[in-house]
Amino acid sequence: MSPELMVLYEQRAGLPVSVSIDLLSSARERIQLLVYAALFPTQRLRLSHFLEGGELPRAYLSSGFGAAPDRHQRRFSDSTADAWAERVSLLRGDSHTLIGAAVHSVRAVPAGQLATVADFARHRDAPLHVHLSEQRAENEACLAATGRTPTQLLADHGVLGPRTTGVHNTHLTDEDITLIGTSGTGTCMCPTTERDLADGIGPAPRLQRAGSPLSLGSDSHAVIDLFEETRALELNERLRTRTRGHWTAAALLRAATADGHAALGRPEAGTLAPGAPADLTTLALDTVRTAGAPPLLGAETAVFAASAADVTHVLVGGRVIVRDGVHVRLPGTGRALAEAVAAVRDGGGR
Repeated sequence: MSPELMVLYEQRAGLPVSVSIDLLSSARERIQLLVYAALFPTQRLRLSHFLEGGELPRAYLSSGFGAAPDRHQRRFSDSTADAWAERVSLLRGDSHTLIGAAVHSVRAVPAGQLATVADFARHRDAPLHVHLSEQRAENEACLAATGRTPTQLLADHGVLGPRTTGVHNTHLTDEDITLIGTSGTGTCMCPTTERDLADGIGPAPRLQRAGSPLSLGSDSHAVIDLFEETRALELNERLRTRTRGHWTAAALLRAATADGHAALGRPEAGTLAPGAPADLTTLALDTVRTAGAPPLLGAETAVFAASAADVTHVLVGGRVIVRDGVHVRLPGTGRALAEAVAAVRDGGGR
């Protein structure tokens, strides 16, 4: 048997592996499922999150400050936060499904309706996520429209707090960092998206020192590989500061596991402990990327060398999802993905 390293694993953007393809009603949905299964089959999937088009049911009510949704955005807009809350309240969770909430961004939810989404999450003790200061243009538009930074606006309307995670948190003022840290609001860094969109490198060390728990995600589909996100957090900071060693491999793994679970509203998960969910991933230690490292450096190997291609087995809640590198529910994902993409390209998904 190949040498393997077992690590705890949680990907922040995804959909439920237990979903049946028969439940997917369009070629686009099928493609998303197959993209996740083919490129990163280790993810825990949540059907309600997937059908909302994101990790959490998101409120998307405007295309900008004072601007109505455009014709493309109208298909996933609820028009008002009250309508969003009414729709999302119909969703039901179970032992593998947790229903949360998301403010897409301060430009997509009018200031006067932010509290509705925050109250929805608060009353259900549910996680609340929001894209925050990802790009400078968002900050400039927010200041012009409200006289406040996005972080200040969220604080004004009760959105910040321990159940809230700001996604990106890239372009922040000193006051923003203090507001996020002292409120216990989390920070989800998405390094591959932030570099793909030329967003910039966020102040992760300062946020963490201020009291903001760090977690990791992908946000876009440019890359679906949490190992890459994990090492990119450290490597981006090295580029920004021209110094090394900002986080240990263990600290980076915690951001990718325990703190990622906590950001999803499951603080009991993400650790090897009695009673914790058996969400486990094994990595081969004899691939061209991982060979040669001693087992004692397993954490360093996982963070700085491994990729999703090195995953051998995955358990979610004790159930085998991937065995010997093959998804047990969705074998042949590469071929199926190519067929699904071709169907959409040829007009079959319209």
